[in-house]
Amino acid sequence: MQSLFQILMLILDIVWFFIIAHVIMSWLINFQVLNTGQQLVAQIWYGLNRLLEPLYGPVRRLMPNMQGIDLAPLVVLIGVYAIRIILVNNAAAFY
Repeated sequence: MQSLFQILMLILDIVWFFIIAHVIMSWLINFQVLNTGQQLVAQIWYGLNRLLEPLYGPVRRLMPNMQGIDLAPLVVLIGVYAIRIILVNNAAAFY
Protein backbone atom coordinates (compact mmCIF):
# COMPACT_ATOMS: atom_id res chain seq x y z
CA MET A 1 0.00 0.00 0.00
CA GLN A 2 2.94 2.31 0.54
CA SER A 3 3.71 2.16 -3.16
CA LEU A 4 0.13 3.24 -3.94
CA PHE A 5 0.61 6.25 -1.66
CA GLN A 6 3.87 7.14 -3.40
CA ILE A 7 2.32 6.76 -6.85
CA LEU A 8 -0.57 9.05 -5.90
CA MET A 9 1.86 11.64 -4.53
CA LEU A 10 3.93 11.41 -7.73
CA ILE A 11 0.84 11.95 -9.89
CA LEU A 12 -0.13 14.99 -7.82
CA ASP A 13 3.40 16.39 -8.15
CA ILE A 14 3.30 15.96 -11.92
CA VAL A 15 -0.11 17.64 -12.17
CA TRP A 16 1.20 20.49 -9.98
CA PHE A 17 4.22 20.93 -12.31
CA PHE A 18 2.07 20.94 -15.46
CA ILE A 19 -0.29 23.56 -14.02
CA ILE A 20 2.59 25.83 -12.97
CA ALA A 21 4.22 25.40 -16.41
CA HIS A 22 0.90 26.20 -18.10
CA VAL A 23 0.38 29.37 -16.03
CA ILE A 24 3.93 30.62 -16.64
CA MET A 25 3.70 29.83 -20.34
CA SER A 26 0.37 31.66 -20.63
CA TRP A 27 1.95 34.74 -19.03
CA LEU A 28 4.92 34.57 -21.40
CA ILE A 29 2.61 34.24 -24.41
CA ASN A 30 0.38 37.11 -23.26
CA PHE A 31 3.38 39.39 -22.67
CA GLN A 32 4.71 38.36 -26.10
CA VAL A 33 7.91 36.83 -24.78
CA LEU A 34 6.93 33.58 -26.47
CA ASN A 35 5.31 33.36 -29.88
CA THR A 36 2.86 30.58 -30.67
CA GLY A 37 3.89 30.98 -34.30
CA GLN A 38 7.00 28.96 -33.44
CA GLN A 39 6.32 25.28 -33.90
CA LEU A 40 7.86 24.06 -30.64
CA VAL A 41 6.06 26.66 -28.53
CA ALA A 42 2.76 25.93 -30.28
CA GLN A 43 3.13 22.18 -29.73
CA ILE A 44 3.95 22.57 -26.03
CA TRP A 45 1.07 25.03 -25.58
CA TYR A 46 -1.36 22.74 -27.41
CA GLY A 47 -0.21 19.72 -25.39
CA LEU A 48 -0.56 21.51 -22.05
CA ASN A 49 -4.02 22.75 -23.02
CA ARG A 50 -5.10 19.24 -24.01
CA LEU A 51 -3.76 17.78 -20.75
CA LEU A 52 -5.25 20.38 -18.42
CA GLU A 53 -8.59 21.20 -20.03
CA PRO A 54 -10.31 18.17 -18.42
CA LEU A 55 -9.32 19.65 -15.05
CA TYR A 56 -10.07 23.28 -15.90
CA GLY A 57 -13.36 22.72 -17.75
CA PRO A 58 -15.59 21.71 -14.82
CA VAL A 59 -14.07 24.44 -12.64
CA ARG A 60 -14.71 27.08 -15.32
CA ARG A 61 -18.34 26.01 -15.59
CA LEU A 62 -18.85 26.41 -11.84
CA MET A 63 -17.07 29.75 -11.47
CA PRO A 64 -18.63 33.08 -12.46
CA ASN A 65 -17.32 34.98 -15.47
CA MET A 66 -14.43 37.18 -14.33
CA GLN A 67 -14.10 39.24 -17.55
CA GLY A 68 -10.83 37.85 -18.86
CA ILE A 69 -9.30 36.61 -15.61
CA ASP A 70 -9.08 32.83 -15.51
CA LEU A 71 -8.96 31.59 -11.93
CA ALA A 72 -9.44 27.92 -12.87
CA PRO A 73 -5.71 27.09 -12.55
CA LEU A 74 -5.65 28.60 -9.05
CA VAL A 75 -8.70 26.60 -7.98
CA VAL A 76 -7.24 23.39 -9.42
CA LEU A 77 -3.90 24.05 -7.68
CA ILE A 78 -5.71 24.52 -4.38
CA GLY A 79 -7.60 21.29 -5.04
CA VAL A 80 -4.40 19.37 -5.80
CA TYR A 81 -2.80 20.75 -2.65
CA ALA A 82 -5.88 19.82 -0.60
CA ILE A 83 -5.79 16.26 -1.93
CA ARG A 84 -2.10 16.12 -1.08
CA ILE A 85 -2.79 17.25 2.49
CA ILE A 86 -5.56 14.68 2.85
CA LEU A 87 -3.26 11.91 1.60
CA VAL A 88 -0.41 12.91 3.91
CA ASN A 89 -2.70 13.15 6.92
CA ASN A 90 -4.11 9.71 6.17
CA ALA A 91 -0.80 8.14 5.19
CA ALA A 92 -1.10 5.62 8.01
CA ALA A 93 -3.93 3.94 6.11
CA PHE A 94 -1.47 3.13 3.30
CA TYR A 95 1.02 1.31 5.54
